Amino acid sequence: MKLKAFHAIFIVAALAINLSMSTPAQAGKTIDAIKQRGAIQCGVSTGVAGFSQADSQGNWSGLDVDTCHALAAALLGDAKKVNFVPLNSQQRFTAIQSGEVDLLARNTTWTLTRDASLGLEFAAITYYDGQGFLVPKKLKVSSPKQLKNAEICVQSGTTNEKNLSDYFRTQGIKVKPVVFEGFEASFKAFFSGRCQAYTTDLSGLAGLRNKEAKNPDDYVLLSDVISKEPLGPAVRRGDDEWFTVVKWVVFALIEAEENGITQANADALKADSKDPVVQRILGTSDDTGKLLGLDRDWAYRAIKAGGNYGEIFERNVGPKSVLKLPRGLNNLWNKGGILYAPPIR
Repeated sequence: MKLKAFHAIFIVAALAINLSMSTPAQAGKTIDAIKQRGAIQCGVSTGVAGFSQADSQGNWSGLDVDTCHALAAALLGDAKKVNFVPLNSQQRFTAIQSGEVDLLARNTTWTLTRDASLGLEFAAITYYDGQGFLVPKKLKVSSPKQLKNAEICVQSGTTNEKNLSDYFRTQGIKVKPVVFEGFEASFKAFFSGRCQAYTTDLSGLAGLRNKEAKNPDDYVLLSDVISKEPLGPAVRRGDDEWFTVVKWVVFALIEAEENGITQANADALKADSKDPVVQRILGTSDDTGKLLGLDRDWAYRAIKAGGNYGEIFERNVGPKSVLKLPRGLNNLWNKGGILYAPPIR
């Protein structure tokens, strides 16, 4: 091949790559369905304090709920355009696989088996959790290793059930799992005295002790953490456009906190900020929205819906909430945590 011909082919290929990088994204079938419906079908829990729970008027709140509101704001221009579908642990995967919901945002752990065999894709991690144990203070137990022959309440169809078995088998300790299909049934059995311990994610244990126990001081949350439980929204495999939108809306909320953009100051920063990173996030310079099939204000609206990640955390699960959880691992990477989002640029 002559050198001039090679150069010509190289230039054409480079132009094709450049054009493909700047071409607006096309909406996938899930996004089309959402727009036609006018709302996102968001699969949530049947009631987990701090993550997704409805009040007596049917109003939902929680960290997972706010994720769905941010998505609705980014995609549909209105944070209220969400239909919340409560699902128990057994129903959740069938609901996303069948198309009953557009995403799961219900404190679901990202694991290899779920990611590779259930037709799902986890878009991001919104909460780094771990499994622990709640015990009555009167038992004077300080470690799960002291629970030999104890009956331990746990919910079926969860990673908690499997982790419980793995942990005590490894320790060479015999315990008696008492398995319940429903979350509410499992913790009510524990508080009624059916079991000597209750196990689930630490965030769930904190919520149960502070909200469901007659006297929270009668119960101790053990310091041992026996697993990694990365929680985040999951979508159906095979719709890259929707998957991309979900993960970048979550990333935008994290990036907003890192760059000092809040629900309160977003308007002022959008009007006056000269920071190029802030301008990209708020859509006043680069139009990143067209690469996602959205408009340029997608991230601005997501932030205005409920604040940045830190605000969402503080309101729902932080020290001032019912759960009273510290940021811990869920702090930003530059503040002692491991929360990290790819750059919006």
